[in-house]
Amino acid sequence: MSSKPLEGIVVVALEQAVAAPWCSSRLADAGARVIKIERPGGDFARGYDTAVFGESSYFVWINRGKESVVLDLARTDDKARLRALLGIADVFIQNLAPGAAARLGFGSEELRAEHPRLVTCDISGYGDSGPLQQLKAYDLLVQAESGLVAVSGAPGPWGRIGVSICDITAGMNALIGVQQALLQRERTGLGSGVKVSLFDSAAELMAVPYLQARYGAGAPERVGLKHPSIAPYGSFICSDGREVVLSIQNEREWASFCRIVLGEPELATDTRFNNNTVRTQNRAALEAAVQAVFGRLTYAEAIDRLTEAQTAYGSINSVHDLITHPQLRTRRMDVHGRIVEVPAPPYVTEWDEPRFPSAPGIGEHGTLPEPEVVQVSGD
Repeated sequence: MSSKPLEGIVVVALEQAVAAPWCSSRLADAGARVIKIERPGGDFARGYDTAVFGESSYFVWINRGKESVVLDLARTDDKARLRALLGIADVFIQNLAPGAAARLGFGSEELRAEHPRLVTCDISGYGDSGPLQQLKAYDLLVQAESGLVAVSGAPGPWGRIGVSICDITAGMNALIGVQQALLQRERTGLGSGVKVSLFDSAAELMAVPYLQARYGAGAPERVGLKHPSIAPYGSFICSDGREVVLSIQNEREWASFCRIVLGEPELATDTRFNNNTVRTQNRAALEAAVQAVFGRLTYAEAIDRLTEAQTAYGSINSVHDLITHPQLRTRRMDVHGRIVEVPAPPYVTEWDEPRFPSAPGIGEHGTLPEPEVVQVSGD
């Protein structure tokens, strides 16, 4: 196995919940030593559920390979211990409540003034300026504030996107920023500050609806599995009751779909359907024509035709279908002496290991020794 790119990098993470732990877990995957600072009682994400042999599914997922040290930062001696750790750190990540780290004496600018090579990363709900900067922000709240909820799902009652997408995206953006700051340090010798907010992360996801609303005809409606700008796109029911999801992206694909799947090549040049703009305008008639054909085909027959036509398609699967999906890559890890399988990272590298290290217990790596000694058990 190749050496890992972040071996030798020390990350101190004053973190909780999802966004910062997601970022630091991927740094750990790349070889960094991540020392997770937990409050007495631990990261509250440990209590989100007990799904994985008594452990939280969230915590198992994004805290693998870290060291856990419990510090009570209301205590002067524990503050001194954290300061000692920061003296050997390359990266400091925090996602406490707005302003909390600075009030404790661990503001990023002050830390970089004391440690010029330190990379700092502050993850917040709404950033450090603007009228909402002090507002608490959890994933659902940011989904709502950013407009994500307004363009997601089907018409009817509002629905939350089913995973913590704002937290995860903020963690991804933090990872990008930290890695870029480490590269910049290689050139300049100096650390720098990275600031990421959940709201900014969600707003960037909303770039297309934003541009459509501000400069185009208006924001897209909630259209379920349909696409507001592309047709045909969505699910169709076969004669045996199974549904297939398909997507047409260009006119070549549309012509092939009409000829091979629908058996009606003339539809490709029908003035109601001969380009994507008019297909979208005439979506009801288009979908009725497509459904009429699929309603006569079994799922297997439809898949055969879609495959021959090279039309993009998929199935509507349950979570249990994902568990047994032939394309799913997983990696094993130990939880209390029992082996669990976790979805593998979406990237494959030469330094991948065959299994994930375990997530730590609360304070598993102890309380730090006296401030002048910065060794933590685990080396």
